Amino acid sequence: MSKEVEEEITSVLHENRLFKPASDFSKQAHIKSRAAYTRLYKKAEKDPEGFWGDLAKSELHWFKPWKKVLHWKPPFAKWFVGGTTNVAYNCLDRHLEGPRKNKAAIIWEGERGDSRTLTYQDLHREVSKFSNVLKSKGVKKGDRVAIYMPMIPELAIAMLACARIGATHSIIFGGFSAAALRDRINDAEAKLVVTADGGYRKGGVITLKDKVDEALEEAPSVESMIVVKRTENDVVMKVGRDFWWTDLMKGASADCKATALDSEHPLFILYTSGTTGKPKGVVHTTGGYLLSATVTSKWIFDLKEEDTYWCTADIGWVTGHSYIIYGMLSNGVSSLMYEGVPTYPDPGRFWEIIEKYRVNIFYTAPTAIRALSKLGKQWPKKYDLSSLRLLGTVGEPINPEAWMWYHKVIGGGKCPIVDTWWQTETGAIMLSPLPGAIATKPGSATLPFPGISADVVNKAGKSVPANVGGYLVITRPWPSMLRTVWRNPKRYKETYWSDIPGVYFSGDGARKDKDGYFWIMGRVDDVMNVSGHRLGTMEVESALVSHAKVSEAAVVGAPDEIKGTAIFAFVTLESGQTANDALKKTLKTHVTKEIGAIARPDQIRFTDNLPKTRSGKIMRRLLRDIAAGRESIGDTSTLEDYTVLAKLRDDDEA
Repeated sequence: MSKEVEEEITSVLHENRLFKPASDFSKQAHIKSRAAYTRLYKKAEKDPEGFWGDLAKSELHWFKPWKKVLHWKPPFAKWFVGGTTNVAYNCLDRHLEGPRKNKAAIIWEGERGDSRTLTYQDLHREVSKFSNVLKSKGVKKGDRVAIYMPMIPELAIAMLACARIGATHSIIFGGFSAAALRDRINDAEAKLVVTADGGYRKGGVITLKDKVDEALEEAPSVESMIVVKRTENDVVMKVGRDFWWTDLMKGASADCKATALDSEHPLFILYTSGTTGKPKGVVHTTGGYLLSATVTSKWIFDLKEEDTYWCTADIGWVTGHSYIIYGMLSNGVSSLMYEGVPTYPDPGRFWEIIEKYRVNIFYTAPTAIRALSKLGKQWPKKYDLSSLRLLGTVGEPINPEAWMWYHKVIGGGKCPIVDTWWQTETGAIMLSPLPGAIATKPGSATLPFPGISADVVNKAGKSVPANVGGYLVITRPWPSMLRTVWRNPKRYKETYWSDIPGVYFSGDGARKDKDGYFWIMGRVDDVMNVSGHRLGTMEVESALVSHAKVSEAAVVGAPDEIKGTAIFAFVTLESGQTANDALKKTLKTHVTKEIGAIARPDQIRFTDNLPKTRSGKIMRRLLRDIAAGRESIGDTSTLEDYTVLAKLRDDDEA
């Protein structure tokens, strides 16, 4: 991202459908109208410190009040300076005084159909016990703990225990290789690792402890490993270093007072992979992060006391941190966790779980929506989805056709959709409709959350006109912003604050329409320079997917002697469709009709699958390499299925 950004991006997507909030939904919503949103937004613009300070008082528990809401020495921020609080206390202890004590905090569904429910009282007890286990292994405030686990309740218990005693956790997604794990452990200098023997995925066992064993051969900072027994696969336990979770928990006291921590105490490090070089350790702190996670959860998901909420992300990604655990438990919500994949043992698994637990709020990725829509309406139609009242999307921008399928087939045409834009670095949602207040447009993340000052600018930092593409920036500090890159403030400044001086540059292209709605056009790295026009990949992909025979598409630029860049499309068809040259021609004509000849693909390659990260994002960097006929370099540790890449390369060479 630190390379110089170029001029504005040509916007080619046209979408005019508008869905207003239903009046009965608006009446019961936290934010009930566009006028109420506007009042909040203007209040925050006029007095941002007063706005966030009032919310911090009303939404969080503080052991000691702050002296100053914000200390801003660009690009370094401190929020609620001098105040002390504790994230685990806010997520657990404060709910034990009233009826929430016996309310479900975490509802867990295993891939094999096993399940557990932990009430707030249960979870508090388990977290307190594991906090004492960590202390018994020498973990102190400020130490780092690496967590490498499947999606089981012990993952939530471990992270909350770290937060309780002031240890900084680094959760590493359970699909990473031993080498990727080692690099992250070493960068954070973790003192202890929490893992499991394995986890279940697609009906099989994914081993975990063996990868930690391999990583620890070159990770001198680690003194102890705690292992949860999940799959009962054979593991080797190293005497003096490795301990079973159950053995340690048996004798642990359930009495552990939450540590009063400075608002700026590092809560967690979360690593994002770069295209080259070592991963960046994004640092989030305590008070500001929790405030943003709490308030965005409450207003965007319109949380009610009786809700059962389900976010399908893995806790190894920031979405799981903010919107499965911290933001939800801080609000006293019942949060569902699922261990497995959406298509095991069949493509109805997500819908079966919604029916089983009467889920009210469902938050998932556009990739999952596109994949499940490809498998047909018959799967969701088998289940009763009438409990749903709100849907959400997170990850990549959602193309309008997938949005419409989600709205009609899953939401029954009655559920508002909150299309959310945010990043690991932002900590919490930045752009999203408030569902009772903002009319939605398929494919648009709509408007900034109150207190977030966002804009679309050119490389000089000047706002661009309506419907002109540019660079998405945040122009003022916000409570959940990343504070630095772990032990590398220089990289933090260069990566996020140097391309467009004085503002945070997200790395995404975007445009604002005449109503001020934001449309995300994809990563600037993915922008194609075609005959002097800079085109965003997402808009061309949306045009392709709007064709009835197309399930999913990924578009990249390939070198071209005449145009500079040619448009190269990788297309996955709906089941039962036949790939042939006639269909390629039809799709090229369709794109021309939808958005103009400038966006007509030069090449179309049909493929059964696209290379994706385990969080569901398409790895366009690898597709660019294939389109250009070159070997892939950089970090591929997040790739979900290496065989997809191999098959694409084989097809290329055939």
